[in-house]
Order: sequence, then C-alpha cells, then structure tokens
Amino acid sequence: MTELQTCPACRHAVPSRAQVCTNCGKRIPGASLYAERSKETLNIRILYIMVSLLILAVLFPPWEAAPGEPPAYLGMHFIQSPPEPGAVISKMLQSIELVTIAVGGMYLSWLFRERPR
Repeated sequence: MTELQTCPACRHAVPSRAQVCTNCGKRIPGASLYAERSKETLNIRILYIMVSLLILAVLFPPWEAAPGEPPAYLGMHFIQSPPEPGAVISKMLQSIELVTIAVGGMYLSWLFRERPR
C-alpha cells in the first residue's frame, strides 16, 4: 500500500514520493528520495581526465604492420618514434581503446561522484 500525503495547494491526496501534485501540478514541498538522489553529481575532474585521454588516443593511435606483411602490433608510436613505412592504423584496436577509456571514465566518475552532505 502506498503512503499518501496531501497537496498543500489543492488538498488532493498524492503518493508520498511525488514531486508535484497530480491534480493541480504544484510542487510538493519537502525532500523525497528522488530529490536526494538528484543532488548527486558526477566527478568532473575524472570526466576531464577521460576527455583528455580520449583526445590522446585519437591523436596517437595504435599501429599495425602494413598489409601483406606478417601481422604485428607496432604499438602506440609518438612523435619521436613514427610508425614503420606502410603501417596502418588499427581501427579495431583504436575502437576498443576509445570505448574502454569512455566506459572506464564514466564508471569512475560515477563511483567517485559528489554526494550532498
């Protein structure tokens, strides 16, 4: 059985978890469970780190050996060590890398979210 409360504006009975009155549409004063949860925010610092890592992953992609050569993962080469001639960007490894960074970043920002005190 759902607990009920009375709307202060129209005196209509509404569920105790309601944010607004279903009869008149006025906001019900007082905090509910949903209102407490909505004050939680994701950790912005971790999201900034995630975006930075995503940008680096796009700028410095993983490389594979050229077509026709034996398959080999050449790694993540940076400006000082360019890839071998004829090497190609591994789209599959880059996709896995980007998705892993994005999912990990979102999970960590949720795990270390800022909660109301």
